[in-house]
Amino acid sequence: MEKLTSTTYSSISEINPSELEELNTLNNTYFSKDFLFAFESSNPTIDFKYILIEKEKGAIALVLIQTIQLSIDVVLKNTKMPSFIRRFIYSLFHNDHINIMFCGNIFLSGEHGILIKDSENKMEVIKAICSEINILAKLKKPLHAIFIKDFIEESRKHTDYFQKCGFTPMHVEPNMIISINENWKSFDDYKQTLKSKYRVKANKADKTSAQLEARILTDSDLEFFKDELQQLYENTIANADFNAQVLNLNTYIKLRSKYHDNFIVKAYFLEKKLVGFLSALANNHHLDAHFIGLDYSLNKQHAIYPRILNDYVRLGIEKKSSYINLGRTASEIKTTIGATPIELTCYIKHKRPWINRLIRPFVERVQLKEFRQHFPFK
Repeated sequence: MEKLTSTTYSSISEINPSELEELNTLNNTYFSKDFLFAFESSNPTIDFKYILIEKEKGAIALVLIQTIQLSIDVVLKNTKMPSFIRRFIYSLFHNDHINIMFCGNIFLSGEHGILIKDSENKMEVIKAICSEINILAKLKKPLHAIFIKDFIEESRKHTDYFQKCGFTPMHVEPNMIISINENWKSFDDYKQTLKSKYRVKANKADKTSAQLEARILTDSDLEFFKDELQQLYENTIANADFNAQVLNLNTYIKLRSKYHDNFIVKAYFLEKKLVGFLSALANNHHLDAHFIGLDYSLNKQHAIYPRILNDYVRLGIEKKSSYINLGRTASEIKTTIGATPIELTCYIKHKRPWINRLIRPFVERVQLKEFRQHFPFK
């Protein structure tokens, strides 16, 4: 068996482009140099690291590491637990903030943290990743916890090895996915497949939001409206059940310049005032919803969020996507337009072994908020 070697870089720009080519990152947008550099260069408060795993024949894996400072309240906001457990967790920390090392992209939901070549022995690579993460954790001070995110059930046959490294599996909110019927050539085609109740709901969202002027923002529009977009986005994350970090929307300007019409920011104006937006990336025959923003004081009257959901479906059909990933949060309302949940598992470990042993049973007892699953199709 060839020996695996690991090298850690502080910037994606430090990695030889030929190494990234070997990993075929050009066809995997979320691990491409341009995509990662857009996030890295626009968010300087985050400590970015990149682990490259190699054999003699070249690169076989890339791992994204992001270390941030996080409020304990944010960590526990989306979890249900007895009050005594919550008090215990708070007692483990002597201030309001903790430093967490994430393996994965904190701004995205899904398997965007570890890329392994299909031809490789994934278990051996994950062993090497475990070892390198532990080395990084020892060097990082202060550091409280390590969080490896987000894996679908099929991946757990490999990723459950992280438990042997002291990590505890933890279910997180699911990704909400809409499969696009190849017969849908328009939004009307989509609506015809809905049960009457949900078709009425979709029509009402469009009718109530009819006063909104909607348009795709150009590169120059993003520059002009970036402060307003940032405020609307921060309105939304303030209402979210969980958000690890605030994204600097300069990231969007850079993504748009690289991915052009495949990176979409659609804005909604009411009497020329920007009141909402959606963002999405068309990637390998699917559409990934990114962040949204809206003015909540106008949301009910003008159905901004329901219109955004309708427009995600429109975009998915226009882009001839096979599915739309609507991401986490607001799970129930997303099921009313046809989304179904894809369960995700993360792995968590406290840096101190004795605390890690103490918190494991509490992590295992954490329950996600439940939501009602709607079945809108005939």
